[in-house]
This record gives sequence, structure tokens and C-alpha cells, in this order.
Amino acid sequence: MLGCDFIAVRRSNSRGGTCCCAPTPPSIGYSYWIRGLPVTLPSSTTSSQQWNAAVYADNAHFVPALGQPVVDLLLPQSGERILDLGCGDGVLTEKLVALGAQVVGIDNSPDMIAAARLRGLDARIGDARAQVFGNEFDAVFSNAVLHWIKDDPDAPIAGAFRALKAGGRFVGELGGHGCVGAITVALMASLERRGVKDASSWIPWYFPTAEDYELRLRRAGFVPRTVQLIPRPTPLPTGMRGWLNTFANPFCAALPSEERGAYLDEVTALLKPVLCDADGRWTADYTRLRFTAIKP
Repeated sequence: MLGCDFIAVRRSNSRGGTCCCAPTPPSIGYSYWIRGLPVTLPSSTTSSQQWNAAVYADNAHFVPALGQPVVDLLLPQSGERILDLGCGDGVLTEKLVALGAQVVGIDNSPDMIAAARLRGLDARIGDARAQVFGNEFDAVFSNAVLHWIKDDPDAPIAGAFRALKAGGRFVGELGGHGCVGAITVALMASLERRGVKDASSWIPWYFPTAEDYELRLRRAGFVPRTVQLIPRPTPLPTGMRGWLNTFANPFCAALPSEERGAYLDEVTALLKPVLCDADGRWTADYTRLRFTAIKP
């Protein structure tokens, strides 16, 4: 899921006042009013990655399933107000609510937000690079989102800082340095074989070192408590091709649509000797960066 924050449309309500409602979906390049201030959505998204809730549930349900350690690190308390940054289809958001927290989930995918709302969650659409919350939350939580904001990784950190009350905590996990390294090399190599120059420019992810991310947290005003890289080889429930169908959209965007199937077949074949065992089970070479930081 992409990291994102609530962008609201200001309009008259039946009582003659105004209300804020999440646009579904927002129009790119269109100006919205947020608390009396106009904001224009960026003319392009962070990457060409597209999200489909049903495909995600089929091929990537391991993402929220493996997010429990981050929930444990957050240690949500009953009655706390928590912002779930990049809530996706709301699987982990639902866990936070079940623990008694008051949770606002935000994501930039209309399809994911629709799935989260079907769970009865307070899920809103928006962009992490246009944060609007201020001193409202006891905690900001994020799982498997922040590495998708490659164009400005500092923006969601600054937004989390603004959203938190003094003493609030920012707890999250994202891809860390070296994450899906073999997969990335295969994706680039297969692009280059098809004549795509500077294939590395199509990498959509930001996978920081612990030192890099700790510096960014401090620069935003946080006091980091823990920042660590965690190798996590991850079994893929629908194999490598299912993973590529879900997460490799940005690389496919470099090719004509009629070439993309053969491209992903080639990438899968390249990876089979190193990521697929003798019984046909695939494991992705994940590395996670897990952190907790406090707003003084």
C-alpha cells in the first residue's frame, strides 16, 4: 500500500455549515479545500503501482499477516487515538480497533479504501505528501507502506510528526536496505534485455539503511527509540508470478502492454534457481526496517 493522508473536499452541508468528506477517487491536479486552505493533488503518483484489493488479498495477504510484530511494538491502548498510515484493505487496522483504539485509516487507493470501509472502519483517501492532521493522535502506525514513497521519503515522517500529540509515538515497518534484492536485479536485467536504458530508474521503492532512516527521523524532530534491519525470508502463497503480478507494475510500465507477460515469465525463470525450492515453493528475499520514535 502507498502511504497517504486524508485530503478532504469542503462543501456545504444540510445545516448550512460545512463538512469535510473524502473524495472517491480524488481528481489528479484538482484543487481541494483543507481547513480553509486550497491544496492541489500532485500531477502524478509516487509510482505507476496500481492496487486492486482482491488481487492483493489473493497474492499478498502475507503482508498484514506478518505485521503482528509491528502491532506488538506499537502496544496500542484502549481509548488511544491512532492514525494508520497506509491502511490498505484494513486488516491490521481492524486489529487495532479490536484492541480498543480509536483508529483513522488512510490510503491513496480508492479500491483499498472501499475494502477497508466494508470492514466498518473509518478509512479515508489521501496522500502522505499532503498531511492535514495536527496534534491529534497518540500514535501513528504504518506497515509496508513507507518504502513506496520514494520521491519524498521525508514527507510522511514530517506528516506523522505534525499529526502526533507531544509524547506520541511513530511506530512502523517498511522494506529495508537489500529488500527483494534478487527480484529487483532480475526485473532490471530483463528490462535491459528488452532495450530499456537506465533500468534502475524504474525501481519504485526506497529501501533505507537503519542509519539513513534514523537520521531522517531525527531531522523531522523525533527521538528514535529503536531502528533495526530484520532479514525476513518470506514464503509466497501464489508463487513468484503472483508476487510480480501484484507488485511489479512500475517495471511493466516501461514496456508495451503486449510484451509484459513474456517479461514477467522471463523474470520468474531467472529467479527460479535461487528463490524456488525443489518442491516448487517460492520464498522472497525480504529485509524489513522496523522502528519506533517519540515526538518530544
